[in-house]
Amino acid sequence: MPELPEVQTIVDDLKNKIRVARIIDIKILTKSIWRYKYPRKRSMIGAKVSDVIRRGKYILIYLSTNNVLVIHLGMTGKLIFVKVGSKPDKHTHVVFKFPDSDLHYNDVRRFGFMDLVSVDALKGIAFLNKLGPDPFEIEMGEFISIIKSKNRMIKPLLMNQDIISGLGNIYSDEILFKARIHPRSISSRIRKKKLAKLYDSAREILERAIEARGSSISDFVDGSGVRGEYQNSHLVYGRGGQSCKRCGAKIKREIIGSRSAHFCPRCQR
Repeated sequence: MPELPEVQTIVDDLKNKIRVARIIDIKILTKSIWRYKYPRKRSMIGAKVSDVIRRGKYILIYLSTNNVLVIHLGMTGKLIFVKVGSKPDKHTHVVFKFPDSDLHYNDVRRFGFMDLVSVDALKGIAFLNKLGPDPFEIEMGEFISIIKSKNRMIKPLLMNQDIISGLGNIYSDEILFKARIHPRSISSRIRKKKLAKLYDSAREILERAIEARGSSISDFVDGSGVRGEYQNSHLVYGRGGQSCKRCGAKIKREIIGSRSAHFCPRCQR
């Protein structure tokens, strides 16, 4: 599933290509992609894109019609710019037509979704309102306070979108490795000094991943259909059984909180 760096990469591409651009037409090929209510196309056609932002793993496209297009990419969702008039493939569910290009929403497994809501109604969307703070928008003191206030294993806690938004399997593994924290460590028992290191590690790794245009493990590509490069910098994720690049011990892969975790048993204690 695309995490914070991958979603931010798509948001940056959308901003560069369609901010202030006008939607000329829309082709909705799969009605079920709309999570709640099938929208009226006329509420989007002719609208200009006024802004594109990220909230956790969600993409919010603000339109001049006082509406917001909310998009979640699920596991295999893609937003790809193609030449005007390009034929959609069998996994393309929505086509947004702009003056200089078409934007295809493609999703093989169909776990992603879209919603079109008014700006006012946005405030009442539960799955957005319950998101925890963004790693880039929270101060260290608040981060430490939140983590210490819970009594859970740190790996699943970091992946809980209600606690800290944007992190998933990939980056929680990489961040915990950099901070030298075992993924089974109980959050309330981790020393503040280590949590400060965790905070700094999170911001540093996420920034590096965004600069590298995200991690392409299987399906992720950017708005031009190009794979990211940060997977080449992973130190533990996906490296179970291989040697730790820091100490030489074998990287372990275990199921923790129903999700896989990769870690070095020697570096992370």
